[in-house]
Amino acid sequence: MQSYDVVIIGAGAAGMMCAVEAAKRARTVLILDHAAAPGEKIRISGGGRCNFTNIHASPKNFISDNPHFCISALSRYTQRDFIAMVERHGIAYHEKTLGQLFCDGSARQIIDMLVSEMQGRGVELSLSTEVKDVRAAGEGFVLSLSTGAVACQSLVVACGGKSIPKMGATGFGYALAEQFGLAIVETRPALVPLTFDAGTLEQLAPLAGNAVDADVSCGKARFSEAMLFTHRGVSGPAILQISSYWREGDEIRIAMLPGVDVTDLVRRAQRGNGRQAVQTVLANHLPKRLAQSIAERTGLSGNLADLSDAQIRTVDAAVNDWRIKPAGSEGYRTAEVTLGGVDTGGLDQKTMQARSVPGLFFIGEVVDVTGWLGGYNFQWAWSSGWVAGQVC
Repeated sequence: MQSYDVVIIGAGAAGMMCAVEAAKRARTVLILDHAAAPGEKIRISGGGRCNFTNIHASPKNFISDNPHFCISALSRYTQRDFIAMVERHGIAYHEKTLGQLFCDGSARQIIDMLVSEMQGRGVELSLSTEVKDVRAAGEGFVLSLSTGAVACQSLVVACGGKSIPKMGATGFGYALAEQFGLAIVETRPALVPLTFDAGTLEQLAPLAGNAVDADVSCGKARFSEAMLFTHRGVSGPAILQISSYWREGDEIRIAMLPGVDVTDLVRRAQRGNGRQAVQTVLANHLPKRLAQSIAERTGLSGNLADLSDAQIRTVDAAVNDWRIKPAGSEGYRTAEVTLGGVDTGGLDQKTMQARSVPGLFFIGEVVDVTGWLGGYNFQWAWSSGWVAGQVC
């Protein structure tokens, strides 16, 4: 049976970063994955260009039952450190909105960079490899794989969450954590489109494909980005962001002309040309079909001259204080990440090692640390993988 210093389950962002760092310490490293290629989520991310980090990344951009847990890793390996690695490899990149950094070329450049770093340090990569069983053995672990059995001193679990099952995502990492006595914070889809009930969908069907810049809030959380109407409900960056805070039964509030006093807008139009229809005025600022839908939803399709102050306020509320309860989400099928995961109470924040099981580490998405949309989850992968790689 072949033996390694470190075995890493999951050749994704966190796993490959950890492998590189562990190998720098002259540790013998095996990284394995059930997929046929490494970094599959990296490959499809950012529309194929990989939003690999965010220049504004800080602990405030992450959700966890223990919001302080991520501070150590994020401060020890920052976005600037990863950017420096990207630049050393000559990968051109650009900044988009809100500090998001993307490759100018393909996301495969990030994968190739990490694979090159691993190969240069002697990391062994085993793909299309299933983990059948894991057990503690002496001061280490023995893994039964589809390719045979291996032993290791340190075992790093970096196999992600449940999001995008068509790419092979499973709850394996959570089951392994529970096998070794670690608690799991309830998991749920995050950064995911929200869906409406059949009646609402019928009413909003003509809006599918329309997008607006919106303020979307749920409770105290608020995001200002694009929102897209779909055949199932709503999507777009603002909705994906708020989905991480939304729970079944919660109401979300949407402002589709944020910063615009719609009451004043309508009153000025009323004074200027009272024979206009409400939807005509709104269509100067919103997509025509959306303006028409708002007029129909409020039942105010007559002339502006006929509107009372109360009716004008109704229009304002329909535009900038639209309150709706989503029926659900599109689930793990389209969720970009999994919220929840291995309870950070059982992990050392400086090493990512299980407190009760020496030599067992959990990094990346499998841990109860979830970033906002915009490169934050990749930064958590790089940071948590780097931290574990210093000690595993």
